[in-house]
Formats: sequence, C-alpha cells, structure tokens
Amino acid sequence: MRNIVNFSLMFIGFWASAQVAIGKTEVDGVSALLDFENSSNNTNGIILPSVDDVQTLSLHNGTFAYDRASTSVKMYENGNWVDVTDSAATLPSYYSAPSASEVGQGVIIGKETSSAEGVLVLESDDKALILPHVFRPHDSVEGPYPGMICYDTESKSLAVFDGANWHYWK
Repeated sequence: MRNIVNFSLMFIGFWASAQVAIGKTEVDGVSALLDFENSSNNTNGIILPSVDDVQTLSLHNGTFAYDRASTSVKMYENGNWVDVTDSAATLPSYYSAPSASEVGQGVIIGKETSSAEGVLVLESDDKALILPHVFRPHDSVEGPYPGMICYDTESKSLAVFDGANWHYWK
C-alpha cells in the first residue's frame, strides 16, 4: 500500500505544473492550484505534518505544521512561528505520533522546483490552495485528528483542530 501511495505522489510530482483536483473531476476556476471536493456533506480536511519541534523545520513564510512539543498548530511568518491554536491540555487517546521514517523528497505542485522543503509544496505566482469546505466541522467531523485544517462554510473562516479544540480564523 505504501508503494502505491509513493508512486501516486511521484506521479503527481511529474505533473507538477498542472492544477490538481482531489475528490472531484476538475478544479474550480483558473486560480486554484489544489482544489478539494466541496460538497455539502464533505467532512474531510487536510491533516498537517506532525513534527517533534517546528524550530527544526525549513523556514519559509506560509509553512504550517502540527507541533507535538506544544500540541498546537503553528505557521511560520516573517521570522516567527505563530500559534494558530491554543495548546491542547492533553492529546486525545486516538492520537499516536508517526513511527515510520519519511521516504522521498515530497511533492511539488505548480513549479518544477522549490527552495522550500515539505511533504507537499505548492509553488505558484498566480494560483492558490482551496481548502476542503466543511459545514460546521466541530459538529460534523467525527474524530478529527490533531493538525486538521479546513474551511468552515458556516462561519466562513479557517478551522484548525489542535487535538482538543477547534479554532476559527477569519
């Protein structure tokens, strides 16, 4: 199974300059680099990489990660790691840190190369990421995973799960 996933990611990497739709047949509009299924019954979000300490990551503005050291989601911006969630008191019982080592260099979508390092790097001068749209994620997502992000269609805001609570950014 892991080989199939790795092959799929490599295939996407070769297709780097194209727009990518996940869970649907085409991207909405010309300004989307990566677009997800946004039906009214969608309850899937993006799970951010979970790292031991964000201070060890490559420093590029707009980098998001789930920081296990502080049990919070952080974003790198202009020389600082910014908390986008409050620290969770304790991690839920269903959470376990990944035990397998990463394989490969990740996937770049939008350009052939990037100076940023990551599992998934989106590089474009004129296209953006469209987050998965979820109606009231705090009610509709069963068992969210720490580091999950999506767009809440009710509050019209970024929804981020820190392992204990949902946080909303407008």
